[in-house]
Amino acid sequence: MNDIIQSVTNNVIERSKLSREIYLKKIEHSKKNVVNRNSLGCSNLAHAAAVLNENEKDKMLNSQSYNMAIITAYNDMLSAHEPYSVYPPLIKRALMDYGVTAQVAGGVPAMCDGVTQSQTGMELSLFSRDNIAMGTAIGLSHNVYDGAFYLGVCDKIVPGLLIGALSFGHLPAVFVPAGPMPSGISNAQKAQVRQDFASGKVDEKALLKAEAASYHTSGTCTFYGTANSNQMLLEMMGLQLPNSSFVNANTPLRDLLTQEAAKTLVELVKNGITISDIVDEKSFINAIVGLMATGGSSNHTIHLIAMAKAAGIILTWDDFNEISKVVPLLCKLYPNGSADVNHFRDAGGMSVVINELLEYELIHDDVQTIVGYGLDKYIVEPQIIDNSLVFKDGATISRDENIVSSVKKPFNHEGGLKLLTGNIGRGIIKTSALKDQQMSIEAPAIVFNSQEELQKAFKNGELEKDFIAVVRYQGPKSNGMPELHGLMPPMGVLQDKGFKVAIVTDGRMSGASGKVPSVIHVTPEAKEGGILSKIKTGDKISLDLKNQSINLLINKDDLLSRKSETIDLSSNFMGIGRELFTTIRANISDAEDGATIFKLPGEELA
Repeated sequence: MNDIIQSVTNNVIERSKLSREIYLKKIEHSKKNVVNRNSLGCSNLAHAAAVLNENEKDKMLNSQSYNMAIITAYNDMLSAHEPYSVYPPLIKRALMDYGVTAQVAGGVPAMCDGVTQSQTGMELSLFSRDNIAMGTAIGLSHNVYDGAFYLGVCDKIVPGLLIGALSFGHLPAVFVPAGPMPSGISNAQKAQVRQDFASGKVDEKALLKAEAASYHTSGTCTFYGTANSNQMLLEMMGLQLPNSSFVNANTPLRDLLTQEAAKTLVELVKNGITISDIVDEKSFINAIVGLMATGGSSNHTIHLIAMAKAAGIILTWDDFNEISKVVPLLCKLYPNGSADVNHFRDAGGMSVVINELLEYELIHDDVQTIVGYGLDKYIVEPQIIDNSLVFKDGATISRDENIVSSVKKPFNHEGGLKLLTGNIGRGIIKTSALKDQQMSIEAPAIVFNSQEELQKAFKNGELEKDFIAVVRYQGPKSNGMPELHGLMPPMGVLQDKGFKVAIVTDGRMSGASGKVPSVIHVTPEAKEGGILSKIKTGDKISLDLKNQSINLLINKDDLLSRKSETIDLSSNFMGIGRELFTTIRANISDAEDGATIFKLPGEELA
């Protein structure tokens, strides 16, 4: 193994020793005592089997076969999740060949960040992840299941499902993707129209036409944002069928892969391989390496930490930072390039990426997956041959080096994310889409307490200059840490005009962002008295990516003497359901700790 990757792995194992031990003991207890339908009373079983047909009912009541849970994030408003409408019957029919039953154990909410971006509802988005985890647990709590399928794709849905699945770590598990939609207009065209609209060059009718031509049918959005980064992570962790994530929705190959997922879960149950046998410290290291190598979403510097906690594993931003230094950027996908995930798949996709990372010993191969031992099992490509699914040897060399390159000729010798530290705090910046001249910026701050304030200043022509936008009171405790999608079009326009601009915020940016230098997830957040709350318009800020620093350039004594500028946040707590999440907002951890209400195993009662 690469020395740095191995060192980070060892550090994670060592710091997680106690919490991991507590987690594994809990799971071992559950394996021995929980999955046993015979322990249920007659009334319990009768309720659980009431809707099954007579053949299925007989098998379940007499414990003659396995019974699988289906946790689904289906709704027909999200393009990525609409295809799941047909998955439960498809899975049930496939399981009949093995004498196995399945039941939809529960549905979990699935927000579309594309619909709620820049809207009030976006303030519930991050909170929905932990809500999904709890919904998953409620669905599985009936304790009549031998294994579980998890149907989810998008931003908070997969992390929430995985947290819930890990809390039921005694069950075998398979994650089943829905696949991307076919390509519409290019992401570059869409981004240009957005900027043209922000600058007044086109009207709203032209903007809507472009958006509708991009998001045009069922399936996952095709840009490489958080949703598609989720799919990459699941393959890197061995929880999804190999090279299956980016097979288009509603195709014969997609259906065959779903049937194969059903067969795979049956085999896992037969062999007693649970999700806790698959997901360990090495799995998460592989996931972080994959994130860096593909230029994935910055949101995962939060989500991976929260997911790992559920398994008793402690990740830090320093782990991400050290891994980024030695993992080259192998992919050029929008927003880091013009290609989408369909082009990525056609260039060889995950097969090429995993082969490169294994060849140069940047990921662990000694891991369990749902299809066997070793991540080399994922260097394959699913195909239909004689109406049957076949996994052929996958591409090991890119079919298009403009999209997927190699470790020898990477797009960048470092990964796509960096940790910045300084007197302002600690924050994450996505670098994979930045140009050399954007790696160092020193400019006056302009302070905003919302993205709407910045948009208003832009429309009034007040931002035609070099500056660093400080957008504060956007952290998890302030307003739920929404993605600040509305910042990108105006800031992009200003950058294209030649102004040196950047963003510093305790909020999040879209998984598809990256063109404008943006230090995000800054901790401590403004509401907790972080330095962001003390910055004044006109203060100089230095952003130095080479030295990985972010500093407020004022006298130390002056900084210490400043008081935080507090603002009235009460309007963030009411309306559009926000009042229902008051308890979460009050108890959520900071971004560096996963922005979650959940504790490490052993800390729940502390």
